[in-house]
Amino acid sequence: VQLQASGGGLVQAGDSLKLTCAASGRSFETYVLAWFRQAPGKEREFVGRITWADGRSDGYKRYYGDAVKGRFSITRDNDKNTATLQMNGLKPEDTAVYYCAADQFYTGLDYNRYAFWGRGTLVTVSS
Repeated sequence: VQLQASGGGLVQAGDSLKLTCAASGRSFETYVLAWFRQAPGKEREFVGRITWADGRSDGYKRYYGDAVKGRFSITRDNDKNTATLQMNGLKPEDTAVYYCAADQFYTGLDYNRYAFWGRGTLVTVSS
């Protein structure tokens, strides 16, 4: 699967922004989709991930990093092969390049374990 993140930009603290990860390839619904970010001079950080559906209506399992919990949310649309990261209440410390990643089996926080990556999109939050 090939991934491409988009939607980054310059916003002010407190604003909202939505990033989109567009995927090409087959069987998108079988992949776990994750978001990571990397600020200058820092290690890549887990933002959140959404798993496959478990058969129920919106039966996806989501998990978020502590730094974004309660402010960011992830959704996916398997018909459109997209995943979105809705970011609310942005803070200057959210400034980073945001990446989407995918894997068919891994659901954890270790970025080294995700097999597929897209090019990142830069989010800059001014104070």
